[in-house]
Amino acid sequence: MLEGSILQKLETAHQGDKRPLNFGVYYKNTLISLCHALEDFILESDSAPVMIVAFQQGKWYLEEAERYGELANKSSQVAIMATLDTSFAQHPTSQRENVALVGLEPSDPVAQEWHLMILSETYTAMVLCQELSDEDYGIKGPPENDRERKFYGFWTFEPELVKETVELTVAHIGHYDPDLQQTLHNQVQKKIAAFGTKERDDIGAVVNCVVEYLKNGQQDLSQVGENLAEAFLPQEQALDDNLVSNELQAFLRMAQLIDQADAINPNAAAEVTALSEAMGQLLDLPAWQLKRLRLAALLHRLAPLQRVKVQMPPKSNAQKEAVLQAGSLPKASVLRIMPRLQAVAEIITHQTENWNGSGKPEGLAYDAIPLESRILALLADFQLRLNAYQHDQSVENPLLQALTECQAKGREDFDPKLVEVLALMVMGMQQGMSLRAKTPKIAAGVWLLDADQGDN
Repeated sequence: MLEGSILQKLETAHQGDKRPLNFGVYYKNTLISLCHALEDFILESDSAPVMIVAFQQGKWYLEEAERYGELANKSSQVAIMATLDTSFAQHPTSQRENVALVGLEPSDPVAQEWHLMILSETYTAMVLCQELSDEDYGIKGPPENDRERKFYGFWTFEPELVKETVELTVAHIGHYDPDLQQTLHNQVQKKIAAFGTKERDDIGAVVNCVVEYLKNGQQDLSQVGENLAEAFLPQEQALDDNLVSNELQAFLRMAQLIDQADAINPNAAAEVTALSEAMGQLLDLPAWQLKRLRLAALLHRLAPLQRVKVQMPPKSNAQKEAVLQAGSLPKASVLRIMPRLQAVAEIITHQTENWNGSGKPEGLAYDAIPLESRILALLADFQLRLNAYQHDQSVENPLLQALTECQAKGREDFDPKLVEVLALMVMGMQQGMSLRAKTPKIAAGVWLLDADQGDN
């Protein structure tokens, strides 16, 4: 990591942090999809964000200059960093009053970085990456194909992390243009002060946009394979895996934000996941089913997002009417846009079914409810009760109290056999058994999703 780069400064600031930064390696084609998706949401949002980008070289900005003209129309301020290049400042977008160019010195480590930072009152997002050095590429050296270039870093929606990075970047810009630094500082402070005072943009819609772009990237790769009259070449498969991993990361980040926004129960996903893994092991579930259960548990709080749109908004009145008459959108639709997660979407959808058939969405009963859904339904309820009682000093034994209430709902809401397994788990926990609630390293998400998950 280059000394003096934005990425390095941020990493240094978070050394020893309880929530360390999780870095991953991204191919250029993945970063293009990510950035285009996050940028496009600016066009959908009602807010006017501050947007700061680093393009490495002016020629990369010029390829996007027309697009950035549209983004500037919706932004309060756009700052573009890149090394000076032919016509860098001559494009009409560069002449806009709210667009500022920062010509980086070639020796500046930021000239090796690829950044996108979006900060508004209702929406924050960031891609923060640094290109691998020649040494990092190893004996084969840098790739000849531009889209196979690799970058080290991460992306996030987390407001506090975006704010921190924007402030570091504004300070760096001050070395080149103190007036622009002051302008950006003033606007950023206004956005930070106003953050949370307006209704926040739907993060589910942002994720939907991200996944759609990543899917399009996969389709492009498939076309490459067809043109070569071969199945995926090893390198094409690596590019595809990078896109799939980031689709999964988008969902995990959305689930993470839901937990972070819950001041009362901020560890719900991690704790339900730990409980689910323990129960799955006691039930002797096969490895593929345990993996699927773990992913469903991490994402189980996305159930309220079942009505998030998975397609572009209807353009005609007839299309709008058809959607309204349909009454609801596809089950767990925010997940169904990714076919390889359909089994997980099914689990999340049916966690609101009841053992006696009185639940929703389909009134399934008994063994007709997927086993993983029954496990989630019970353990999410147990975790919610346990968390509440652990903060209630009047409750002497939170574990026993939460279990007792779950047992009272057995045969109606919950599978009675699973309630018995939960009782064994509580007995073990009372005797000192520890269940470690771990948040996954989101930058390395592909291990959660193998091609062969099993379809049972």
